[in-house]
Amino acid sequence: MAEHGFDVVVVGAGPGGYVAAIRAAQLGLKTAIVERETLGGICLNWGCIPTKALLRSAEVFHLMHRAKEFGLKAEGIGYDLPAVVARSRAVAKQLSSGIGHLMKKNKITVFMGTAFLPKPGTVEVTTEKGKETLTAKHVILATGARARELPGLEADGDLVWSYRHALVAKRMPKKLLVIGSGAIGIEFASFFNTLGTDVTVVEVMDRILPVEDAEISAFAKKSFVKQGMKILEKAAVKKLDRKPGTGVTAHIERDGKVETQDFDTVISAVGIVGNVEDLGLEALGVKIDRTHVVTDEFCRTGVAGLYAIGDVAGAPWLAHKASHEGVMVAELIAGGHPHPIKPGSIAGCTYCHPQVASVGMTEEKAKAAGHSVKVGHFPFIGNGKAIAMGEAEGMVKTVFDAGTGELLGAHMIGAEVTEMIQGYIVGRTLETTEAELIETVFPHPTMSEMMHEAVLDAYGRALHI
Repeated sequence: MAEHGFDVVVVGAGPGGYVAAIRAAQLGLKTAIVERETLGGICLNWGCIPTKALLRSAEVFHLMHRAKEFGLKAEGIGYDLPAVVARSRAVAKQLSSGIGHLMKKNKITVFMGTAFLPKPGTVEVTTEKGKETLTAKHVILATGARARELPGLEADGDLVWSYRHALVAKRMPKKLLVIGSGAIGIEFASFFNTLGTDVTVVEVMDRILPVEDAEISAFAKKSFVKQGMKILEKAAVKKLDRKPGTGVTAHIERDGKVETQDFDTVISAVGIVGNVEDLGLEALGVKIDRTHVVTDEFCRTGVAGLYAIGDVAGAPWLAHKASHEGVMVAELIAGGHPHPIKPGSIAGCTYCHPQVASVGMTEEKAKAAGHSVKVGHFPFIGNGKAIAMGEAEGMVKTVFDAGTGELLGAHMIGAEVTEMIQGYIVGRTLETTEAELIETVFPHPTMSEMMHEAVLDAYGRALHI
């Protein structure tokens, strides 16, 4: 068994782990990273990136059908599912290969294998060649998470799909049931619906996209239904009868009654669970709560020299949160004094059609927290750039503290809002109030002008509505 000594060992090479390793190496720390599957983790290979590639294909397909609106002609419009999937996989492969280049560039030693922590400061890696023992004063857990599976709803890759199966779909579903309306469920529902699948979404909560502001959820539901989706809220799939070669009969409980519906395909998107098993964490004294490692604001586990970042450390389960935690921990290890990550300044983005993006508190949560609020709205139909783009469906909503002018939250739905939201994130990070946002000059014609108008509207000063 070979032994190797490092300053830092990172377990997991997803967007949290590989970024933590890069920053540690930049700070002069001898760094190793362990990955059991593919560099880039779920995000680059089976999550964020390939999903967006699929959704881009669906977006172009949708626009092709609207060619006449723009004075253009497009005939014989169709799609080639294997080619759509192949493009998505090629995009993922390109980025994953890029991570390998970054590891070499930063002189990070990569161990492909399965990790186990027998004691603090030691990581045993089982590789194809045998076992390697890595020692380090600091170990960063970035093992990520996987899809949650509910009893009876387990994915089989044939009739019932997880997100992985959906990403490499071998057939186009004719009638699809999506269980769960979080970001993953809604993105796949949007993709398949746009390509012509009959889609039904079942959500156990009282509204779809339940973490979003209630007005945004309602707007999204109206838009999805207009596109042909069927939305069942306050409903639960109690049972699936699988009929190989035929389809699935779903038993759906709603309003105290159970009804059955037939589908040829089901996608289960009912949340995630942290990858905490078989690492030796319990024996080390690491606290685990509902499959996630418990940490303090600096991602410290309570075990000396052991940190946990990203999805394995709990919500929000977002790649950008993981990456910034990785940077923070690397700087902490190197003797710096980084600021802890503020969950309220981490945006959530859902790349359905129309897109959804938000940061900070919803109006409901702001009021529940004791804030007296001022709320502003601005519709896409009032924006010249949105109309010129043919994207007049959407709105921007702002929530301010009435007393201090603090921007408590911002919520958007419509074209390109996943890009626009960053403006409000910068504002919150800089602790700007409504005064600075009102004085900011937004370029014209841009969709970002709606962000300005939504601020103005909260204070009775909107110009174009």
